Amino acid sequence: MIDKRLVPFNGLKKEPFSGSHHGMRYLLSGDDGKNSTTFTVYIYPEPWCFEQTAPEQIQSASFPLSEEGMDQAMDWLKERYESEKERWTSAAQGMMHIT
Repeated sequence: MIDKRLVPFNGLKKEPFSGSHHGMRYLLSGDDGKNSTTFTVYIYPEPWCFEQTAPEQIQSASFPLSEEGMDQAMDWLKERYESEKERWTSAAQGMMHIT
């Protein structure tokens, strides 16, 4: 899924990090700018960007801004993907039909 080594977790204090995995989009963002000690992970289905996704389709969880917190976040992302795999697969297939 996501290799945590590719996520610049100290950089989350300055800029959010986003991506997707087989229909599940994710956004990681520091919670308090340069003073962040926590970050939030948001997940939502393809095809729209975070800002254009209906709030009821977005799930989130917060974690400490640390190596351990990043491990917890990656575990949460994997669990959410596996537990709702049909939702994400359906979203990925559906995005091919959007014009």
